[in-house]
Amino acid sequence: MKKSKTFNLHCTKCPRLSQFLVDVKNEHPDYHAKPVPPFGEDKPKLLIVGLAPGMHGANATGRPFTGDHAGILLYKTLFEFGFSSKEKSDSADDDLKLIDCKITNAVKCLPPQNKPTAIEINVCNEYLGHELSALKTNTVILALGGIAHKSVIKALDLKQKDYPFSHNVCHPLSKQRHLIDSYHCSRYNTQTKRLTTPMFQDVFRQARKIIETKATRTK
Repeated sequence: MKKSKTFNLHCTKCPRLSQFLVDVKNEHPDYHAKPVPPFGEDKPKLLIVGLAPGMHGANATGRPFTGDHAGILLYKTLFEFGFSSKEKSDSADDDLKLIDCKITNAVKCLPPQNKPTAIEINVCNEYLGHELSALKTNTVILALGGIAHKSVIKALDLKQKDYPFSHNVCHPLSKQRHLIDSYHCSRYNTQTKRLTTPMFQDVFRQARKIIETKATRTK
């Protein structure tokens, strides 16, 4: 069986993260506690890139943004804009389907205190790079937060200074792709109103508009 370059469920390239997952599994035997695979369509029109799995969310369920606060707003918004079959993601084995959409993370393993090191981000960037290279040329990429944004720019071998992170800003990329930035839909950001529901909806409204414009041009 050919080994995938985009994801490895048994990856142990980062010793600190690997040991942390072992410790978490010992404490929570029913948790996924492994690298979390991307979720959604293989050839999406929209790729969402988060930071890393949450302790009691994706790390527990095995599906990105599922089981924690950050996923509540994300999946509700995905449903509102036609990218999901349901507005709530309950578990990795429910019947929710993403439509023209895929969700992944810059770092596939749960980091201690939700803070991966620069080295760990760089190591996992190889997987993200292969994910991006497998996309259709006109895919819209949505980065949730500054680290996800920088990871996408690095994976595409672009210069960080040419693409500064800014909420709801769209960056034209090569190969007819676009990168849209958003503040992360974390509990902290939503409770402090750094990111409100209307702000998040505006991000997806822009993504949907770009996707529909691209579809019209190809007809």
